[in-house]
Amino acid sequence: MGEKVVAGTFDLAERRRYRSKLRECLAGLRRLLDEERFDRPKNLMGVEIELNLAGPDGMPRMMNAQVLERIASRDFQTELGMFNLEVNIAPHRLGGRVLDRLAEELRTGLAYAHRKANEVNAGIVMIGILPTLAHHDLVSQNLSDVDRYVLLNDQIVAARGEEFVLDIQGVERLTCTSSSIAPEAACTSVQLHLQVTPGRFADVWNAAQAVAAAQIAVGANAPFLFGRELWRESRPPLFLQSTDTRPPELQAQGVRPRTWFGERWITDAYELFEENLRYFPALLPLVDEEDPLEVLDDGRVPQLAELVLHNGTVYRWNRPVYGIADGVPHLRVENRVLPAGPTITDVIANAAFYYGVVRALAEEPRPIWTRLPFEAAADNFDTACRDGIEARLRWPRRGRYGGLVEVPAVALVRDELLPLAAAGLDAWGVEPADRDFYLGVIEERCRRRVNGASWQAATYHQALETGLEREAALAATTRRYAELMHAGEPVHTWPVGLPEPAVLS
Repeated sequence: MGEKVVAGTFDLAERRRYRSKLRECLAGLRRLLDEERFDRPKNLMGVEIELNLAGPDGMPRMMNAQVLERIASRDFQTELGMFNLEVNIAPHRLGGRVLDRLAEELRTGLAYAHRKANEVNAGIVMIGILPTLAHHDLVSQNLSDVDRYVLLNDQIVAARGEEFVLDIQGVERLTCTSSSIAPEAACTSVQLHLQVTPGRFADVWNAAQAVAAAQIAVGANAPFLFGRELWRESRPPLFLQSTDTRPPELQAQGVRPRTWFGERWITDAYELFEENLRYFPALLPLVDEEDPLEVLDDGRVPQLAELVLHNGTVYRWNRPVYGIADGVPHLRVENRVLPAGPTITDVIANAAFYYGVVRALAEEPRPIWTRLPFEAAADNFDTACRDGIEARLRWPRRGRYGGLVEVPAVALVRDELLPLAAAGLDAWGVEPADRDFYLGVIEERCRRRVNGASWQAATYHQALETGLEREAALAATTRRYAELMHAGEPVHTWPVGLPEPAVLS
């Protein structure tokens, strides 16, 4: 969310005033769109990665403040849990050798952060959910000591009015309760930003929604939570349930959850911001002094602070973002689908696939969203989260007859989406060598049916077969994962299982 807020309580008048200001901000956004005040095309992309801190034993370390003090870089920030960090890469123009440059920046930054974490007996682990997290780790006392997290927790808990229930049925079933939003901190993600003009926004957002399931299928990396093997990508159900302000009665009435895939294709960016106001009460009704309409009347650009803050508390998997750079407003699609890791190469490969395929699908003469029902896209997303690389997805049939056909996700990606991604990267002007290398990583995952989640699960089960107990097997899997992650070879090349112990002669 990134806003500087001060913890406190809100009275009824403040909430009413905030709602009024949100409407003014929405009207301001409409005027900016109608007056075509937004930035011209710049082909800008940005990357954020959430990270875990773990010790040499593979267990979480609640010490992000100490590690950040040693890192001393504005590229690294706190995240929700004391075992979390986030690294932000400055925006880059899509084209040329951008993928290799991003990979090098990330390798340099994470290696430095890892060395600094080592000074306090911790290390960086880039993974969707740290397998060794226990229920007692995810409590309010382990939220980062930052006002905005304290306030957000207090407001979500107050809105729900009772404990959060986690109930995820996967390979195994997890059921437990939480008195705070701390379990959300287990979800460590990659966020991919793409700055787009208002005229292209709807096409890019629709395309991103359509391919979200394919992203998850090839990129899943979060099969464990609290010692249970759940979905291949357990972040989405965990995030939904750990931030759900709806008690069971409101769920039964069909009230939308704040963590949301959505329910329809769009024709305009405005629709998403308007939906966020219409469906979701304010969690942080902090009123800014700016009068957005007056600012517009003066020919200046409004910050729309209330709209931006509210938008940051609705957790869409593809989120609309309003921002200002160099005094000029712009819109971004923030893709929040992917888990962190396993390696920098894998992260950049996932990014190459996303930016390429979204560009190609957004420019197709017969758009995918005119042929794929939104309900099928949403169902595909859940299916991919459950089954990962083994998922079967519904997709429009090729040829004149139309309709949907169920296909293995790996076949869909390999045969249809990777060629589109290559064409999309060509349209961005990405260097062919980078295009082929990073899309080749995705192709190899599909050929071998391996991603981070499948490797974690296979290694964990092999550890169990050697006689290790559940907790020891998860810790050993985490240590081996961290070792291979820092070695840097992409996950499809990782040997399954734990290394053989050295034999002393």
